[in-house]
Amino acid sequence: MKKPILAFLIVLSSCSKNQQIDLQPALNSINSDSLLSEIRTLSSDDFEGRKPGSAGEQKTISYMQQQFQQMGLKPGNPDGTYLQNVPLAGITSKSRVDISVKGRKLPLIGKKDYIALSSRYATEVNVNDSGIVFVGYGVVAPEYGWDDYKDVDVKGKTILMLINDPAIPDPNDPTKLDDKMFKGRAMTYYGRWTYKYEIASQKGAAAAIIIHETGPAGYPFEVVSGSWGGENFGIQRPDNNMGRVSVEGWITYDKATELCRMSGLDLAALKKAAIRKDFKPVPLPGAIASFHIENTLRKIDSHNVLAKLEGSDPALKDQYVVYTAHWDHLGRDPELKGDQIYNGAADNASGSAGLLEIARAYTKLSPAPKRSILFLSVTAEEQGLLGTEYYAENPLYPLKNTLADINMDGLNTWGKTKDLTIIGLGNSTLDDTAATVLQAHGRTVTPDSETEKGYFYRSDHFEFAKQGVPALDPDSGTDYIGKPANYGKEKRDYYTEHDYHKPSDEVKPDWDLSGAVDDLRILFEVGDTVAQTPQYPEWKPGTEFKAKRDEMMK
Repeated sequence: MKKPILAFLIVLSSCSKNQQIDLQPALNSINSDSLLSEIRTLSSDDFEGRKPGSAGEQKTISYMQQQFQQMGLKPGNPDGTYLQNVPLAGITSKSRVDISVKGRKLPLIGKKDYIALSSRYATEVNVNDSGIVFVGYGVVAPEYGWDDYKDVDVKGKTILMLINDPAIPDPNDPTKLDDKMFKGRAMTYYGRWTYKYEIASQKGAAAAIIIHETGPAGYPFEVVSGSWGGENFGIQRPDNNMGRVSVEGWITYDKATELCRMSGLDLAALKKAAIRKDFKPVPLPGAIASFHIENTLRKIDSHNVLAKLEGSDPALKDQYVVYTAHWDHLGRDPELKGDQIYNGAADNASGSAGLLEIARAYTKLSPAPKRSILFLSVTAEEQGLLGTEYYAENPLYPLKNTLADINMDGLNTWGKTKDLTIIGLGNSTLDDTAATVLQAHGRTVTPDSETEKGYFYRSDHFEFAKQGVPALDPDSGTDYIGKPANYGKEKRDYYTEHDYHKPSDEVKPDWDLSGAVDDLRILFEVGDTVAQTPQYPEWKPGTEFKAKRDEMMK
């Protein structure tokens, strides 16, 4: 790796003009051997898939805490501990689903054809003889003049929704999507499953079922069943989530097609109609759905693990740069034949190991950066970003004094790249800082090539962004050194199809972590630059998070 100015020397204004800090010992401390060792430990069978509330959680948070202590980092919680309690409500749903059309049953196999569960903290949830209504994409977006519901009363109904945003063609080029509507190919929050259940709750629907499609979703149905088929968690709420839609579920596209056909409708035609502003909800003639859900309930305290490097400038040490990575994965599924443990090596033992590597690197700096650095290892990302949501709603340090979050969710395991992908490129000045650091190393920034999959809304940085804090979401580059042009896409596609959220996500013999080391060193420098620079990072004009930050900083 080259050693240009940003990689080697940073002039600190708090020191004399001639005093400079050598970053190289810190950068050199980030290495493949220790990174791989940490990934192997966290993704080993001993950690049982790192499910919140399990014995695997205790092993994981103990390991992370021990590592931070051995580095000499201070406890990240002002109460003198390395832990923040995150109160979660665990729900394991067993469902019986009966869907019929004029007395003729739709054959359904749980986890293969559908998933149905309830987020209500109740032992039993029932929906009886509910009419089924197709509501297009299930989106109400006033800024786009879009309303899929059109004042149709869906209270007590089972609503059937397409995945993602409305895919509206460009009027001048039907091979492309209209970038003036829902950001074109780039997913907005309206396309996320979380939004679809939220709007269904607001509309009073009894059940909300999303039609799964592998391409638009970015993952096969097995990921849905693997992620949702066991115990699911939510943050403990005073109302026990009783305002939430009773039943949340997914159904395969093939089964949804069969259901529509039984009702005398064509799903492909409905899907085509749903990309028009004048679309109105379509009841499925004669179709009714009944759901009987039995929930096994428990309330637990899961934990975020936090460590802190105190800033060296007394005037600035109460300001923070945050690094995040989620420690959790999916645990163990005793119903699986063969391997039952979701080891989560790439997702996200790798990011957790990366967090440790960066934390260790900061301890090699003398003096420390002007501002403080918080290392936040969060729980329950796989359950819907819950650990970070809880921290962002209950911050241990004021968000007004939090300059940035830099997130790591899956590192590059396939070798060196000439570039680094930034998800949501152009959202904030953090992207510009990353581009400058990369340029100093002879590398470039690449935008997300799959914006339609909504990656910006699918990892922990998003909860900071929702609260107004500028956030950086890096991903593996795509231009692999010495490899064919399509090498990175082929590796990513193979991982998504064969390993993502499956027990096979384990350390592979052909892993090459040299690229991950390069990327971690970049992220270290980005954070260090932010921690030293007088200006706060900012959201760029037009970004949906800017108004909240501006209000916060008044």
